Amino acid sequence: MNETQVLVINADLPDIDHPLAMGPEQEMFKLAQHNYKSGEWPFPVRLVKPGTKPWDDATYLASMKQDPKQGEREDIKAIRQAHKHGKHSLRQISESTAIEFKRVKDLVHKYSLPLNNGYWRAEKYNNPDEVIAYQTLARLCEKIDAPEFSIRQASMSNGVVNGYYISWVPGLKNKHD
Repeated sequence: MNETQVLVINADLPDIDHPLAMGPEQEMFKLAQHNYKSGEWPFPVRLVKPGTKPWDDATYLASMKQDPKQGEREDIKAIRQAHKHGKHSLRQISESTAIEFKRVKDLVHKYSLPLNNGYWRAEKYNNPDEVIAYQTLARLCEKIDAPEFSIRQASMSNGVVNGYYISWVPGLKNKHD
């Protein structure tokens, strides 16, 4: 059975030309743990494959930087998780996820996250076949070129804004709610 050979090097002063030890990965892992706990190696160590290129701090730190898209995906995942656990307002989601309110609001708008099953509906006054529906009020405002307060006011009385009947269609509650 081929076992992966690794070098044990000082993580603070990486030098693959002078390893502290060399051998099969499992054995080196156990040795590193033992020597670190016993105090024989009072510094952090790293297991690397032979032939690994040496690195400097700047390169190492650059490799640790998070991809902005990855951070955004994690935030969206946290927002959806908070919503699933009963946080239905942007403020509640912000507080429970520790993501700042403005970022939560921006992400919900940017990706049209369906935080509830309800939606805003605009039906053309003289053409009932032309219907516009969005889950976020901001999107509907952009589409029909109307201010938010006008749409909110019209939705309370099925009023007309810019030639559209406006209404809020509440979604069905989840079976689990």
